[in-house]
Order: sequence, then structure tokens, then C-alpha cells
Amino acid sequence: MAGKVFFSVSMSLDGFIAPASLGDLMGQQWMELQQWMFPLRFIRENLKLGEGGEEGRDNDIVRQTHLRTGASVMGKRMFDAGEHAWPEEAPFHTPVFVVTHERRAPWERPGGTTFHFVNDGIEAALDRAREAAGDRDIRIAGGGATILQYVNAGLVDEFTIALSPVLFGSGIRLFEGVDAGRVALEPVRAEPTRRVTHLTYAVRPR
Repeated sequence: MAGKVFFSVSMSLDGFIAPASLGDLMGQQWMELQQWMFPLRFIRENLKLGEGGEEGRDNDIVRQTHLRTGASVMGKRMFDAGEHAWPEEAPFHTPVFVVTHERRAPWERPGGTTFHFVNDGIEAALDRAREAAGDRDIRIAGGGATILQYVNAGLVDEFTIALSPVLFGSGIRLFEGVDAGRVALEPVRAEPTRRVTHLTYAVRPR
């Protein structure tokens, strides 16, 4: 049986998941948004940041998210930012399908991550990700515009937001431009931890 299609992101209290400028994507605001993850044992191990780290529910959630993912899909903007920021052993350890107009041979990285560049749209990228993932789930990794395309196309089954106690004021809103007339949400769980609140929703057609 095919796995679920999901996304999992950190979001500020005022609804933003990234700064507007690509140059600021790894800057102070983004670091504050993501700072709940950096002390976690799984993140430290996956990004080769050193031994040790915190365990607990946050760590369990990020580890489970990683383990359930058999393939990822992302947009070109996210890939462009990550290509220079990810370590040599990119943190996905699965096939990643990049939705882009650029024609490029697959880019294989140490540790099991291979980036494949898909030139014929989001559904073609998802079809290839499904084939690669087997019975595991497919993660729409980002960025916001790519996530929104999949939501509006009715191709997302569920998502989790790590609601972080920071404010952006401006940037890329997760649901800016959502087709609310076609998308209904069903709460699955809410899990507050010391740093963030994890909100999970199933997505249904309205």
C-alpha cells in the first residue's frame, strides 16, 4: 500500500515559515524559528554536529518523521538554498525529487541522498517519489510555494506544524494563497513541549 503524502514544518506564531529573501534563509530569524531542533540528539547526529544531545518528545518526533520518509519532494528555491548549506552528507538519506525547469543529471551525495531533477510538474515528481518510497511516506519538504501547490492540488494527506514562539512580521506565509474552498482540515493531535507545540492535521477535500 502506498504511503501518505505529508509535510512537516516549523512556523512562527504569526504564520511564517521562512524569510522572504533567499539570502536570509539561514539568517538570524530562520535560526530562531528552528532553534528548538538544534539541541536534539537526532538532529545533532544527522547533521554531524557531535555526540550527545537532548532526548524526549521533540527528539522522538523528528526521528519518527525521518524514519517514516521514503522519499522527499522539494522546490528549486529550497534546493538552491540547501545545496550550499547542507553538509556533504545531506540530511535526507533518501531519494529527493526537485521540481524545477532546470535540466540536470542526478546529484548523488554520500549517505544515501540522491537529488533527481523533475521538469514536468508536481504530479510527475510525486509519482516518481511514490515509486522510490515503496510503502513508506512521501514528504513535501518545501519551500512554502511548493507545499502550497501540493495542498491546492489535493495531493497532501496530512501535515504537522511545529508552532514556535517567535514572530517574523514578514516573510513567506505557509498558507498564503491556499484554496480554502477546496481544503478541509481534521485535527489529529496537539502536543505541547517545552519549546514548541506540534499540531497535526489530516487534509480532506471540502
